[in-house]
Amino acid sequence: MREDLPHVLNLGAGVQSSTLALMAAHGEVTPRPIAAIFADTQAEPPSVYRWLDWLEQQLNYPVHRVTAGSLTKQILTAKPYSEKIKAEKGVSGFFVRVGIPSHDLWPDGERGHGRRQCTYEFKVAPLIRAAKRLARVPRNCQRPAVVSWMGISLDEAHRMKTPKEPWQIYRYPLVDLKMRRGDCIEWMLRHGYPKPPRSACVYCPYHSDHEWRRIRDEEPEAFAEAVRVDKEYRRVKMLCSKREAAPYLHHSCVPLDQVDFSTDIDRGQQELGFGNECEGMCGV
Repeated sequence: MREDLPHVLNLGAGVQSSTLALMAAHGEVTPRPIAAIFADTQAEPPSVYRWLDWLEQQLNYPVHRVTAGSLTKQILTAKPYSEKIKAEKGVSGFFVRVGIPSHDLWPDGERGHGRRQCTYEFKVAPLIRAAKRLARVPRNCQRPAVVSWMGISLDEAHRMKTPKEPWQIYRYPLVDLKMRRGDCIEWMLRHGYPKPPRSACVYCPYHSDHEWRRIRDEEPEAFAEAVRVDKEYRRVKMLCSKREAAPYLHHSCVPLDQVDFSTDIDRGQQELGFGNECEGMCGV
């Protein structure tokens, strides 16, 4: 518990972290956080931002929105190697500084995944920096100085991690309370709150067919953006030096606007992310 330390909540604005945020406001989880922190990739669907606007009004502590910039801009920008790197590593051409865990198709038919750099640079790192700033952690601090709450439920216990920073303690209140995702939804409904949306970037490669279809049908502008990113990310990555694998957002390695999402229930298909959604720290 460490009630002598400031507590902050990593808010992903999905089901679990939103439930935890409201439970803290109700006094059901204590001590009350000094703040909730939302790491904004600037690529969430409109439903998440509307939900976050509403949620802020329900809490009796502040929500700090932090960002490392536009993830979309980063992944769609091919940059030339510097002359120094060219000389030191013998490379040429272009590179993309931040990658997403795309589904990659190689010319020989082999499949792979792109490097998942988006999680740390656009979720984890901004959350760590914000927690350190809000708790006024001294430079080079080597002792616990802040408790960070994680919105992970009991059914996602495999996502629990140990902090890398010596001044940070991770706390998992929903796991301590033995609450699963379904329990969170029941808590929300019991208190008269609507069900939160799923929090993830509109073009996250971990989307299941069910989620892709929901975005297509309920948030067509967000789906159109995902289709654009799917095409442009493939074009940009194929420009990069020695890049032979074509990246796709969908696991079928088919352009997103050509994917048939209608039979996933018939196939009994499950979530493909294996707990990799952005509930506060994007699966980390």
